[in-house]
Amino acid sequence: MSIPTSIAKSVMQLPARFLSPGGRHGKLSILIYHRVLKQPDPLLPGEVDAASFEWQMQLLAQHFNVLPLSEAVERLKKNSLPNRAVCVTFDDGYADNAEVALPILEKLGVPATFFIATGFLEGGMMWNDQVTEAVRHAQGNVMDLTQLGLGRHDISVDHSRFSSIKRLLGELKYFAPNERLEKVGEIIECLGTPLAQDFMMSHAQVKKLSQQGMSIGAHTVNHPILQKINSDDARQEMADCRDLLKDIIGQPIDLFAYPNGKPNQDYGAVHIQHLKDLGFSTAVTTAWGVSTAQTDVYQLPRFTPWDKKPERFMMRLLQNCMKTKIETVA
Repeated sequence: MSIPTSIAKSVMQLPARFLSPGGRHGKLSILIYHRVLKQPDPLLPGEVDAASFEWQMQLLAQHFNVLPLSEAVERLKKNSLPNRAVCVTFDDGYADNAEVALPILEKLGVPATFFIATGFLEGGMMWNDQVTEAVRHAQGNVMDLTQLGLGRHDISVDHSRFSSIKRLLGELKYFAPNERLEKVGEIIECLGTPLAQDFMMSHAQVKKLSQQGMSIGAHTVNHPILQKINSDDARQEMADCRDLLKDIIGQPIDLFAYPNGKPNQDYGAVHIQHLKDLGFSTAVTTAWGVSTAQTDVYQLPRFTPWDKKPERFMMRLLQNCMKTKIETVA
């Protein structure tokens, strides 16, 4: 999909120094994606589809300087960042990143970094996706989970089915990992719904991303909320993920994304120290804002570009650049 001339013109007229200056005043915007769907999905309204992703990447390729994350961080440190500097990142390791997103990125010459949770490669599925797909395929108009302490849910139409998914995910998100997995298993058993085996990438797909010039980073093994597990286990999650990814692509892994990514709530100072001790050079969060030369390279902010139209997508970029106070771990 091509960008309309009027939109492209308005983009170019945005004051570059205000949007994202370079040099010693350089600002780096980092976008975060999870999935790129072949088609829009009413149960996944927050995920971008292929057509929208293509115009977003086209807009970035035409009007911004899209850099690999490692290069952007080095140039940020050296005060040599170009104007309108942007990085594209993906979290978790969904198969559609390789199947849908990669061809678009290659077509437009856009580099990206993929943060992989290695425990779900080769046929695994994250707990939230297990819940979503179980509810998607649940039969009837009412889903009764009262015996699990999770109530009754109207699933007669897509909107109510989505609301039920959102409610369940909200209730389960901050369970202890083992308790949550047990509860998710009970939901699947109660509903009797089959789950797909190809949701996440294979080792071969991760390797292909690297071979095609994309960057690979660690995202732990099992995607735990690091603040919810003990420090030693958190360190092991980081190290094991790094080591497997290194084996898969044959290159060192020094980039990291915190699961869920909210400072203090999801990770703390001890986890930053673990990353330093393990040899990671850079880590990204999900706090909104832009990075400058003064930003802690172990707490680079990112934002999610969920807007459905180019004009609003651009306004989201501008709004993010205006955010000067970034939430971090002290």
